[in-house]
Amino acid sequence: MKRLIMSLALLCANPAFADDIGANDEFKSIISHQLQAMAQDDAVTAYSDAAPNVQQLFPTPNVFMNMVRNGYPPVYRNKSFKFEASGTDPSGRPYQRVALVGADGDRYEAIYYMEKQPDGSWKISGCVVVKDGVET
Repeated sequence: MKRLIMSLALLCANPAFADDIGANDEFKSIISHQLQAMAQDDAVTAYSDAAPNVQQLFPTPNVFMNMVRNGYPPVYRNKSFKFEASGTDPSGRPYQRVALVGADGDRYEAIYYMEKQPDGSWKISGCVVVKDGVET
């Protein structure tokens, strides 16, 4: 199944820049929390890890979960995930790479973009999923 997955990261109107990429442990915790919530169909918890820009686009937990279910199947359901490198993209947005094995058995890479909130916490502001080196 080849199709372009909508990249929420491209929709970030006001990305926050990382002060400290040492925050990657926090990134891993937040992403794990969201992936576990999705595995349990816990839309409210999964939605709570999304940044305000994402919540504006998908105004309820159920709308958000439907978008993930339909647009990001390897994120919604996966057999396993493993954290890879984190860093900052050329525009200064912090990211965390995650290797996934989808429910289909294929390998994917998810690139999660993170945004620092005014209270100092981090939220997921976007995700791009890549299969075999090509966006799917």
